[in-house]
Amino acid sequence: MTAAAASVEREAARLTDLDSAIGDADHGSNLQRGFAAVAKTLEAEPPRTPGAVLTTAGRQLISTVGGASGPLYGTLLRRTGKALGEAGSVTADELRAALRTGVDAVAQLGGAAPGDATMLDALDPAVEALGTSFDAAAEAAGRGAVATVPLQARKGRASYLGERSIGHQDPGAASSALLIRALADTADQEGAR
Repeated sequence: MTAAAASVEREAARLTDLDSAIGDADHGSNLQRGFAAVAKTLEAEPPRTPGAVLTTAGRQLISTVGGASGPLYGTLLRRTGKALGEAGSVTADELRAALRTGVDAVAQLGGAAPGDATMLDALDPAVEALGTSFDAAAEAAGRGAVATVPLQARKGRASYLGERSIGHQDPGAASSALLIRALADTADQEGAR
């Protein structure tokens, strides 16, 4: 989560620029505020398990991030954390299964599916590729985010633009790719490959 917060901090302006073309130009600033609060909360009271880290982070995002991003990212992290349970450590396979639970919860909450030009276009292929490696998941998420450019948004604020949403990368897919890359980089540093 610390790496995710740092990544969002670095990329907040780009995320906001992406959002300004098809949304309300606050995606980067909202996530920046939310992940800064997550980092502060986790530093002040470090949870004991990976699942608790994610559920705590999810609750914090819901309470500090406006718009749809707070509930969507909060749901992703909380459901993933709950699926991990109270285990003191988790395997890559356990993380993949838990992340699938979180991504499915996001799909249900937002009523979206891959191909709708949403965060799911990055998250869904990342979960599938996580079975191969963390790097493969990050690469798949990045490709998924870029693949939203030619799509017409069918969900979220961008869907109101209809065909005018075509040609713009979805900011939620871009931020999801950042988070998966932060996970992969952290796993690499920790030797979790």
